[in-house]
Amino acid sequence: MLREKFFNACLIHETARKNEKNIFCLDCYTSICPHCLSLHHSHRLLQIRRYVYHDVIRLDDLEKLIDCNFVQSYTTNNAKVVFLNHRPQSRPFRGSGNICYTCERSLQDPYLFCSLACKVQHLVRKEGGLSKYLHDCEFLPLPERVKAECSFCELDDGQMTPDSILESPVLFGTSSGSGASGIVGCRTLACTATTEFVKKKRSSVLGLKTAFRPICSPAIEMAVHLNRRKGIPHRSPLY
Repeated sequence: MLREKFFNACLIHETARKNEKNIFCLDCYTSICPHCLSLHHSHRLLQIRRYVYHDVIRLDDLEKLIDCNFVQSYTTNNAKVVFLNHRPQSRPFRGSGNICYTCERSLQDPYLFCSLACKVQHLVRKEGGLSKYLHDCEFLPLPERVKAECSFCELDDGQMTPDSILESPVLFGTSSGSGASGIVGCRTLACTATTEFVKKKRSSVLGLKTAFRPICSPAIEMAVHLNRRKGIPHRSPLY
């Protein structure tokens, strides 16, 4: 799991929406996207999230698998998370205080590791393994809220929406190796269609305003025009 790359597009569902691989299957040792859940419904699944552009895992989920003591946690969306891998530092830590045992990142007391990977590296180097820190977990399902979101993604792709109508001629007209260009073309078509729709709507509204504009006499229009004119400008004195 520490070596896996997350939030990349799934190659199996490269033309589907929301196809980022943000779920790790502990039985298949691979990352999957929400559209792959039907093939892994009975497996142990762990959702990966993003926090400040880095992969994190909820502490409650991770503690079912491994001892997470002394790994610094952060609170986001009312839940505690821990970083999956250590984050690169632009400059080394030179102050006094608590630092990570592995990467020397500054930490709060009483934490000793900034990420799960740092603790795993330390235990493998100092104790030779993780066997006594791992927990037996035979069943690890995704939360019901996550399952509902994933099922909504699958249903949403099957509905007839303006985007799905525009995707058909572009995606079927490209080869299997040019899926990315097809997606960009669809987005361009969708933006163009939206722009045309807004233009037509605005032009129709302007036409209605022009058609139903009240007709005033020339004297009234001239009076309104004179009232809107600014006063006579005053020049500053010359010295």
